[in-house]
Amino acid sequence: MAAPPSGYYVPAVLFFDENEDFDVPAIQSHVLRLAQGGVTGILVQGSNGEAQHLSHDERKEAIKLTRKTLDENGFQNVLVIAGTGAQSARETKKLCADAKEAGASHVLVLTPSTWPPQMSVDNIIRFHREVADSSPLPYMIYNFPVVTAGLDLDSDLLATLAQHPNIVGTKLSCGQIGKLQRLASTFPSAEFATFAGRSDFFLTSLLCGGAGLIGALVNVVPKVHAKLLKLHKEGKLEEAMALQAKLGHADWAMQKLGGISGVKAIVSKNFGYGSPNVRGPLKPLTHESLVGNKHAQTVEELIALEKSL
Repeated sequence: MAAPPSGYYVPAVLFFDENEDFDVPAIQSHVLRLAQGGVTGILVQGSNGEAQHLSHDERKEAIKLTRKTLDENGFQNVLVIAGTGAQSARETKKLCADAKEAGASHVLVLTPSTWPPQMSVDNIIRFHREVADSSPLPYMIYNFPVVTAGLDLDSDLLATLAQHPNIVGTKLSCGQIGKLQRLASTFPSAEFATFAGRSDFFLTSLLCGGAGLIGALVNVVPKVHAKLLKLHKEGKLEEAMALQAKLGHADWAMQKLGGISGVKAIVSKNFGYGSPNVRGPLKPLTHESLVGNKHAQTVEELIALEKSL
């Protein structure tokens, strides 16, 4: 089973109408803007995609819609990765099978977190190996303690799982660069791809031999990420560091704006499609709340650069 190629990926937000149903035209517009921005792939139902707020049928439909939109517009080379995490091994296996049917190329799986005291190292390893054994798609491990009740998989645990023939990578939203470097220096990216999970250490991860990025800020400024990757490849480190600093400030600002709804509000305000609607219990952010907001201004300064590229 092949690891996803190095590059930069986006955990795409999913746009809803005022009834919290799929806003299909907005979803398609977003997918196309991301593809035109040069992304290597689109992660459907990462944490930004509100996977836990969707039914099984909706999760399949979101994958199908993304793949269809890419294919019909000449972006067959852009990968679609599906987030398939669930709270039981049985349901996770079902979601992996659904992802294959819907057209995904890889799956990304969170560690179950309803019963954190029972999630010992042995149990975490058993869970991921069992699901990876049955997954019809190459399998990646998603480490994001914020959404897994604080469970944080260390480099020893991930290195053990990396030896499984169908486990081909990880997304590290924990932000631990030492962990990323240990994994990237142990496993070639073609066999086990170690991705930064946030834009604020994109360049650092590349310098440490990582496979690239799967980060929320790519929803807003995909071309800026492409520029940083290009500067790194050309060895223009000083320019790359200056751009990374801007990404770091904008990444922090997006978090302060309220995460998923903040991304939707910024995108819909600045790119002319979609709305900030989210599914409860998340709270929508209004466009009006962005006016005069210092965090919104930080992001919009970077959007000006995005639109110039």
